[in-house]
Amino acid sequence: MVVYTLPELPYDYSELEPVINPQIIELHHDKHHAAYVKGANDTLEQLAEARDKEQWGSINGLEKNLAFHLSGHILHSIYWHNMTGDGGGEPLAADGVGDLADAITESFGSFAGFKAQLTKAAATTQGSGWGVLAYEPLSGRLIVEQVYDHQGNVGQGSTPILVFDAWEHAFYLQYKNQKVDFIDAMWSVVNWQDVAKRYEAAKSRTDVLLLNP
Repeated sequence: MVVYTLPELPYDYSELEPVINPQIIELHHDKHHAAYVKGANDTLEQLAEARDKEQWGSINGLEKNLAFHLSGHILHSIYWHNMTGDGGGEPLAADGVGDLADAITESFGSFAGFKAQLTKAAATTQGSGWGVLAYEPLSGRLIVEQVYDHQGNVGQGSTPILVFDAWEHAFYLQYKNQKVDFIDAMWSVVNWQDVAKRYEAAKSRTDVLLLNP
């Protein structure tokens, strides 16, 4: 049974030029993201087989694989919509994203402080991973997280609303080993309208963490 499917890109392969060239977008979406979708579905089938046969010797590896592929699918699905060819700049009230702009200032002191922190988080993630702006429901504030290999180093229950892919497949064909240059360029294609919608949706959810039900 296919549970997860590869979403369509919300734009053409050339939409994000010159920040990301069409070849990278095509390979990244059609090959890499598709592989995470297939991996998640395959792992679910393998887990079902393990349950049916009561053969649990591979359970640790299967659970890790599911987390890896499912997180890859979810983060990439957010990533595509977080970008637009006419994006960038700062979120501003004049553009209808004032609540997001206020939340960033309240949580990080300033947009400049937030931008610097997320840039460093994405650029210094050890190995492969992501820099993430997330809504943290216990405090009601925004936080920056580092995601290693699609897993780890995240606050439980936080909701990603802006993600920067720092895996080499996201930039190497164009930026070579200059990950920092890629992250810096990413700021010019951020779709603040999409980020603001995700912020409002995350903020509107109540009781997502029942610490004392």
